[in-house]
Amino acid sequence: MSPIDLHSHSSISDGLFTPAELVGRAAAHGVRMLALTDHDDTAGLDEARKAAAAAGIELIDGVEISVTWNKRSVHVVGLRIDPAHRALRDGLASIRAGRGERARRIAAELDQVGISGSLEGAYALAANPNLVSRTHFARYLVGKGLAKDNRALFKKFLVKGKPGYVSHQWAVMADAIDWIRGSGGVAVLAHPGRYDLGRSNLNALIADFKDAGGEAIEVVTGSHTPDQFAQFARYAKEFDLLSSCGSDFHGPGESYMDLGRLPELPFGCKPVWHDWPEINGCDSPAA
Repeated sequence: MSPIDLHSHSSISDGLFTPAELVGRAAAHGVRMLALTDHDDTAGLDEARKAAAAAGIELIDGVEISVTWNKRSVHVVGLRIDPAHRALRDGLASIRAGRGERARRIAAELDQVGISGSLEGAYALAANPNLVSRTHFARYLVGKGLAKDNRALFKKFLVKGKPGYVSHQWAVMADAIDWIRGSGGVAVLAHPGRYDLGRSNLNALIADFKDAGGEAIEVVTGSHTPDQFAQFARYAKEFDLLSSCGSDFHGPGESYMDLGRLPELPFGCKPVWHDWPEINGCDSPAA
């Protein structure tokens, strides 16, 4: 198992644990270097950093930015960012402002199929009122008995063609990458195997990401299968991208993989952390 996890979420976005609780779980599970990458918000980083110092693990400042590419929603992770960088801070604030409007539209769609109270229910489950997400709506709907868990819920609601789905314009990919790189960070294409694009569209996405200044791709991540680990290792080599790994952990029962349970990167991958000073003492696996 790898001691490095560069994609995780706290209650600042849609995770179940506070930043400090998340760090504590990571340390207990053998993680030596953790990135907190909440959706479109960096408000949990100070708390996480203090907890990481107390636990003796390295905390990487991160964020996961919501992006629209060719009318599709994709995510770009920023690692080793400066959360105080003005362009990044302002860009994230603009995305969060749009989330409130999207939440109201989701609730209106659910109202039309006879599901009432979802807006209030979602906000009640969001620890950060500035960042209500589909996950909070999903938890509300699961609580009403409409599915056994979030994974099952997202097969019946809140996705394209199902009740509660609304389209939304997120950040432009090139802008998100500029914010990350301008703050001193590294832009990583998150969980590319989740987008169900087909070969030609996937190639186009990765090419556009690279052309816009993206530097790395998640090869090992919680929602990828072992075959996809190998597939995206090949993409990393083909597009000359660094390789990253992250569980995308949100909480027990809601994630494909727990903290500290990631396999190592496939042989031949060049890790995104290959030249980071934080890697010293983390017992990183050899690439």
